[in-house]
Amino acid sequence: MFIRIALVFCAGMFAALSAQADEADVRKAFQVKFPAMKIESVTRMPFPGLYEVIFDGQIVYTDEKLTYLMSGNLFDLRSSQERNLTGERRDQLAAGTLVKAQANAIKRVRGSGKRIVYTFEDPNCGYCKELQKELNKMMDITVYTFLLPILSPDSAEKAKAVWCAKDRAKAWDDLMNKAALPANAIKTCATPLEENQALAQRFGVRGTPAVYLANGQQVGGYLPADKLEQALAAVK
Repeated sequence: MFIRIALVFCAGMFAALSAQADEADVRKAFQVKFPAMKIESVTRMPFPGLYEVIFDGQIVYTDEKLTYLMSGNLFDLRSSQERNLTGERRDQLAAGTLVKAQANAIKRVRGSGKRIVYTFEDPNCGYCKELQKELNKMMDITVYTFLLPILSPDSAEKAKAVWCAKDRAKAWDDLMNKAALPANAIKTCATPLEENQALAQRFGVRGTPAVYLANGQQVGGYLPADKLEQALAAVK
């Protein structure tokens, strides 16, 4: 509650500042003050004098003169049902980023594939193997799996063997279901492992599995099939 009160206070403080600047002016001023930051967008918020700045996947808020910088969740309390504007924006950004990164994931389709799930997984992850059992129970789902070898010394070698296999989806399923690697696997092809690591870092993923829905919402790590079905049913 203290955080929400503080954010409302900050919004009021920003409202007392001088006339609003242009978004381009805020971007320029931010870049001058933080030259090492890669700014992705600057957006005027629905509160006077307050701007959202996104850089390197991070969301912060500032006033038009960059007098103050604020991170954390910004709540809109104007309606009877409060909205976490930062959370909504974070999910929106994640959804777009995941779509753009689909080429770096192993794609598996069951049934119509109309429902989409993204996972970050390590070949040696025990809970990833348990998650695989739950995914095997589900229909009409498309799973994009980003290989994230972070657990064991040979995780990267296994990930490369799967990615370089002729049929990546089958190779991954065989590894997760049967602990079997592709025969005569090639391990020298180009892989997206570094890009996947950067993506995981952007999202703050520190362990596997990590599960995301098409709307960008993270729903945790290992989930039983019924819980994942509930989460998918709630996606608008």
